Amino acid sequence: MVSTAQIRLNRDCEAIEIPSGRRDRLAAGTPVRIAQSLGGSYTVATDQGAMYRLDQADADALGMTPARIDENPASGYAEFREEAMWDELRTVFDPEIPVNIVDLGLIYAAHASPVEGGKRVEVQMSLTAPGCGMSEVLKSEVENKIRRLPGVSEVQVEVVFDPPWNPGRMSDAAKLQLGFDLDYGAPAPSSPDFRIIR
Repeated sequence: MVSTAQIRLNRDCEAIEIPSGRRDRLAAGTPVRIAQSLGGSYTVATDQGAMYRLDQADADALGMTPARIDENPASGYAEFREEAMWDELRTVFDPEIPVNIVDLGLIYAAHASPVEGGKRVEVQMSLTAPGCGMSEVLKSEVENKIRRLPGVSEVQVEVVFDPPWNPGRMSDAAKLQLGFDLDYGAPAPSSPDFRIIR
């Protein structure tokens, strides 16, 4: 959802400034426009041109209803499944680009291995730019979404920059959505490295 209509926040909200990642507080009455509403978070723009990310819990401050917990992709699985992990990862969106991190090619590897009490999931991900201040925000969102999968007892997410991300890593669907030529950059990998170690 993108809205050109101005909304005034009806209460104070904790916000994360984009792209610095700096935590801030937006006061009740602040006029904003919704630039992006994907994956349970909201990217809003102020009249001064600043952009902020608001959490799903702040939907009411925008006059919206937060998504219900049973709307999360993991709720349909009784045990750990590879598909559930990818479903969850596809609900994490870059706050400035309306494409999920899987289709952006930011997930380099994901491994699940057995540990006492369930599965340990290790994810290697990258960012579109090494200096992005949103690194910890996106990393935390990935951790939280993978942790809610059934059977997952440990999650470790590592942000890596080797190899450096480039637009050639994007899926064809992401390239088309963003207006890139399908031949732009190196060929996109068929899929990130994923394996379940039994």
